[in-house]
Amino acid sequence: MNDRAVSLLENYDIEVLRTWKGRGAILCESDQGLLILKEYAGPREKVLLQDALLTHVAKRCNINVEHIMKSKNGELLVDDQEGVPYILKTYFEGRECNVRDMEECKMAVRSLACYHKESDLAGMEIMAGRLPFQVEKEYEKHNKELKKVRKFLKDKGQKTDFEIYLMKAYDYFFNLALQVSEELHYHAGETNEEVHGMVCHGDYQYHNILLSGNKWSLINFEKCIVDNPVRDLYFFMRKLLEKSNWSQTVGNDLLSAYMEERVMTGADHIQLYYRLFYPEKFWKIVNFYYNSGKAWIPGKNMEKLEKLIAQEKEKQLFLATYRANYRLF
Repeated sequence: MNDRAVSLLENYDIEVLRTWKGRGAILCESDQGLLILKEYAGPREKVLLQDALLTHVAKRCNINVEHIMKSKNGELLVDDQEGVPYILKTYFEGRECNVRDMEECKMAVRSLACYHKESDLAGMEIMAGRLPFQVEKEYEKHNKELKKVRKFLKDKGQKTDFEIYLMKAYDYFFNLALQVSEELHYHAGETNEEVHGMVCHGDYQYHNILLSGNKWSLINFEKCIVDNPVRDLYFFMRKLLEKSNWSQTVGNDLLSAYMEERVMTGADHIQLYYRLFYPEKFWKIVNFYYNSGKAWIPGKNMEKLEKLIAQEKEKQLFLATYRANYRLF
């Protein structure tokens, strides 16, 4: 961020009182409140979807959501001299959700459920005809990548300690990934039955959940996507479950809090089960290893792999209990 980026504020019908640098953005105090200017990394056409979603939800939901400011020309994005698009949004003063405070986390998933009840496609003509995300296709892609890296490691001559350790665990997690894909394909008709009418936040994590006074505010909708609503719930839950060593209590508390506001269907439970079941953390470790320089492998990689393996027994116990409690199969 630089002075040229600040000059982009001249494209808006606002009175700028002062500006200062934030995390990868410029904060702006104006006659229309606190605003944030940042680069827009998504596809240009996506901002129309994002704006329609935020306008729709703001009218119907009892939580704060950001608002995209339009330029003097009515544009949602403005370009700098190099053609880089920027977006100007309202910004909320507050602090991030405290993941160590279970009461706050339960409040966060209740707010998510409230958002999901209002984030259907009704009233958003721009969303008509958009194909829903299919998680089974993403997992099939991940599995092909895992298969490729597995062959690379087997053919590799001298291996590092990390690579040796990774190979010992590889078949177990790879077989889990294949199992999830096969079973998801079998249940595809059930799990996709309601996907067509829901727009997920897409990046529901504590950084994007702010407590402003006594009200929750949701920000950064750039990754919004048509999918089953458990996409957001899974993303939030998985982080907390990993931090708590897959605590049954934590999982039950979060699910119960969510379902106080929104009823989960059988399809929702199946989707959540398989998204938790898929070894996504293992895929991320493998993907990071394969796509980075292999001459020196960060020690953090080994720590993440060791923690993943150490938690696997508790994770499988959590999934078995979840499957039994909701009589999924």
